[in-house]
This record gives sequence, C-alpha cells and structure tokens, in this order.
Amino acid sequence: MGVKRTVDPERDFEPPTFTIKELRDSVPKHCFQRDTLRSFSYVVYDLCAIAMLAFGAWHIQMLPIYLRAPAWALYWICQGVVSTGIWVIAHECGHGAFSANRTINNVTGWVLHSALLVPYYSWRHSHSQHHKNTNNMNRDEVFVPHTKSSRGLQGKSSTPAWIEDSVFEDSPLYSLAMVLGQSLFGWPLYLYRNASGPKYARGASHFNPNAVLFRPEQFWSIVISDIGLALTVCALVAAGIAFSPAAVLFYYGIPYLMVNFWLVTITYLQHTDAGVPHYNDDEWSFVRGALCTVDRNYGWILNVCLHHIHDTHVAHHLFSQMPHYHAIEATKHLKKKLGKYYNYDGTNFLVSLYKNRKYCHFVEDTGSVLFYRNASTPITPVS
Repeated sequence: MGVKRTVDPERDFEPPTFTIKELRDSVPKHCFQRDTLRSFSYVVYDLCAIAMLAFGAWHIQMLPIYLRAPAWALYWICQGVVSTGIWVIAHECGHGAFSANRTINNVTGWVLHSALLVPYYSWRHSHSQHHKNTNNMNRDEVFVPHTKSSRGLQGKSSTPAWIEDSVFEDSPLYSLAMVLGQSLFGWPLYLYRNASGPKYARGASHFNPNAVLFRPEQFWSIVISDIGLALTVCALVAAGIAFSPAAVLFYYGIPYLMVNFWLVTITYLQHTDAGVPHYNDDEWSFVRGALCTVDRNYGWILNVCLHHIHDTHVAHHLFSQMPHYHAIEATKHLKKKLGKYYNYDGTNFLVSLYKNRKYCHFVEDTGSVLFYRNASTPITPVS
C-alpha cells in the first residue's frame, strides 16, 4: 500500500504559535453574526424533509414486495442523514451559535436533542469541556487516546500510524467489525458510561445529575435533560401502542442508529488522524488544541444535509459561537492564515474511517507532543 504520507508528520513538527486574536482578525466580522430567523429556517427545512421521508415510507407497503426491502434501506439512510442535520442544529444551540438569545438557544436545543434521545444540558456541559481542552491528554472529554502502557504494550516496539505498509495481527474483518460497532453503538455508550472519555470520568453517566462530569450547580439542568428524554420515550411507547413496535423500529429506531453512525463517524474523524498530535499540559494551549481538528469533504449532498459540521470543524473549534452558515466563508480565510497548520483530508470518509481505526491505536506514555502509533510490524524499515 505504500505510506500514507510522503513526509513523516512527526519529523520536525513545531507546534503553532498563533494567538486567538490573530486568527479572529483574519475572518470577516460578519461571519460572527447570528441570525435567529435564518437559523430557524434550517430547522424548518430539516423537519419538512423528515416529514416528507416519513410520508414516503408510509407508502412503501404499496410497492411490489421485491422493492420493499431496498426502499426501507433507502429510507433509513436518508432519514438518518436528515435527522443528523437536526442533531447538528441542536449542537449549535448548545454553543450559543443558533441565536444571540440564550433562552431561544436552550429551548430549541432541548426540544431537538430530546427528540433524538440526547440529554441536551448534560451533553452541553461535557461538550463545553471538550472544546476548552481539545486534544489535551489529561483534560479532553472525548476520543482521548489510549497510552501504550494502558494497552499492556510496555517495552514493545511501536510503529507510527502514518506508515501503512505494515503487518497486523488483527484481521481486516476484525477492524471492520470494530468500525461498525464503534459507529453504531459508540454514542449511547459514551452517554451511558462515558466511553472514550478521560480516565477520571470513565463509567460516569450523562443521565446522572451527581456524576463526576457535572458541578453541583448543574444538577437541575441534568434533571431537565432527563425529563426531555422521558417525554420522548413516552411518545415512542405511545406510538408503539397506537401503531406497532415494528412501526416504531422502522420509522424511528433504525434511523436513530443511523444518526449514531453519522455522529460517531463525524466526530471520530474530526479528532483522529495519523498526522494530528495530542499534547500534554506543558505544550498544550487552546489554539493548539483547536488546530488539532481535521476538515473532511463528504460530498456536496452530505455537506449540505449535515450543515457543514465536518468540512468547517477547524473554524468551529476556534470560534464555537459562529453559525454554520458563515463557517464556509470563515474557513477560506483561516486556511490562508494557517497555511500548513490547516488540517484537511480529501480521502473518502469511509476509507479514512477504516484506516484510522486500523492504524491509530495509542500514543506513547511520555512526551509533550504525541502522535498516534500501533503495534504493527513495518514491511519497510522506518528511517
């Protein structure tokens, strides 16, 4: 397969020295303006698309029997994508990017996220810590890499993740199974037991107002999040009684799994790459952490339906209150300013998902700037 990169990303790497003011000044001021009506227009757009897809699915039973299975599969895929767009809008509410009005942000975000079984305030609190500590080995909240010792590999040699002509003990089928398991069930596992989170909070639940994830003054907001989930569960149970459990599964349950797929895939690929480092406290800063994100192009249709959450993520991490409809323009200016420090990967996202899961296993236990490695055996010696 050759090597993933023609240049070793670890060799001669120097952490960026930009200030947040310097980067903000490179972006036009209007990109930071929030328009509540414009934001709501995207909510209406997504809800109309969801309703149209559900209406179309209602008529699948009228199709010839041999067309029903592919028609349901198409519905699940499309509904999963559009519903993920709703998740993205609620995510913007959590950042205050939806509106300049805090109440509008929180009410809208709570309603939309609750409908997708996401505890709005609980996730908002932990996600805020992720943004404040991105790619910090000790304080980040999600996709914190395993260390070599935590994998039980002390004393063994390791291979940089950017080298792809390597021999693995794990089979490709095992890697594929891990990708599917992570993508479909990683999100609920993160909510229930903080999987992939920091060591201090492993096992903590986003549904527990007394969890170590939250401060005492956040107790009642977590309760409100749980109430939103309870209302959604009641609505689903009522729908199951009124129609059938199978109808709930087909119209809501499987698209919900597709939302999980998109959410975990997007966030994993935003923060996992052989060429992107993690920092220990002595070298970490907010800007350095924010620049450890990767923009990826998923194709025009997905870019639009997912509100550009994946191809403008560098801008989002630098300026989380910037609405998504200004992020494309902001990214063009940031790309010029950042130069080599702007991370972009145009590889097909499914290929990147498989490769990153296969090659990016852990980081070394010591060091200030840490890149992903694995326990494979290189075919070609590393120079």
